[in-house]
Amino acid sequence: MSEQVPTLETEKEEAQLLEGAERLRERRVFVPRSDIYETADALVIKCDIPGVDESALDITLEKNVLTISGYADVPEQGDLTLAYAEYESGDYERRFSLSDQIDQDGIEAKVKDGVLTMTLPKAKTAVARKIAVNAG
Repeated sequence: MSEQVPTLETEKEEAQLLEGAERLRERRVFVPRSDIYETADALVIKCDIPGVDESALDITLEKNVLTISGYADVPEQGDLTLAYAEYESGDYERRFSLSDQIDQDGIEAKVKDGVLTMTLPKAKTAVARKIAVNAG
């Protein structure tokens, strides 16, 4: 008897258009899947953005909203014909609301192998610290 191995199948979620906003390009826009990790002194956000390189990526911070925008095109494969694709050309967009607990001037971002990694350092007032207790 063969053992059933559970698989996780996820589909790309399309981004919702903000009220009053218009798209400049007629393409599908996807919400990149993201993971958020917390370290002692920072938050780390990892977003899946396959096919997007640093030249096609725009990250802005305005009014405590961090916005990630990028686009990916499926590259031509010479004289090959595409038979099946799990990713299609499209744009990526995701927004994160930041609190005042983040040092907004220290945010760093890098992209490698289709994964965007952003490091959001905690503000000095938000970093946990040990309080010394003196005998009284």
